[in-house]
Amino acid sequence: MTAAAREGGGGWRLETYERLPSTSDLCVARARAGEAEGLAIVAGQQTKGRGRGQRVWLSPPGNLALSALLRPRTPLAIAGQWALLAGVALFEALAAIAPALAVELRLKWPNDVMLTGAKLAGILIEGATDAAGHSDWLVLGFGANLVAAPAFPDRRTIALAERMTPPAPIALAERILGGLAAWGAVLRQSGFARIREAWLAYAHPLGTALSVDCGGVKCHGYFAGLDEVGALLLETGGGIRKFPTGEVMLGASV
Repeated sequence: MTAAAREGGGGWRLETYERLPSTSDLCVARARAGEAEGLAIVAGQQTKGRGRGQRVWLSPPGNLALSALLRPRTPLAIAGQWALLAGVALFEALAAIAPALAVELRLKWPNDVMLTGAKLAGILIEGATDAAGHSDWLVLGFGANLVAAPAFPDRRTIALAERMTPPAPIALAERILGGLAAWGAVLRQSGFARIREAWLAYAHPLGTALSVDCGGVKCHGYFAGLDEVGALLLETGGGIRKFPTGEVMLGASV
């Protein structure tokens, strides 16, 4: 678990490890211990990574396992905007290293990157609040299937290696971190509007059939965009419904 540390792009303090159980677990522990914003951790292999809903998300050598620590100090109600911002940074990094495939990439709310409808990459976000109810820290855990994709019975996955020679994980990590720094500056200085615009430009088209699982209850409908703070808008038979959280599946409308 030997680490190598260096200054990364955008002022990140980048630590690289040959192998870790979970980059996010280490980053969370460092956040709780008072680590300053700007820590980023990359592992060549991740053995106990976690996906959404406590799914195991293994990361063999050659895949990306990256976690980054932020301390946004924003009201909890808008901390979710960082999830969409992170999705934009991830999408743009993948599009930059795979330009021939960029037209086939899409964002699925809030921050999965899909290639031809199969999951290529995603983000797991963990955080804590302070006594005033503001976001104290956020850990953004990025995973990308560069050389291999895990198999799940209920969803399609894909690895970049199925379509092209994949990049080195560290090269993708540095692009993501650069994007996080750039878009983070936009959010802090100008607000969420430009990030929302970019996210919508990279997402599946309006009218795409979706199913949203929120607390075990599924709601079917059609993608109707994002509201002004980033909540998913779903067109249903009973009108437009708003989802600030939930798990989305494509093509599941009835």
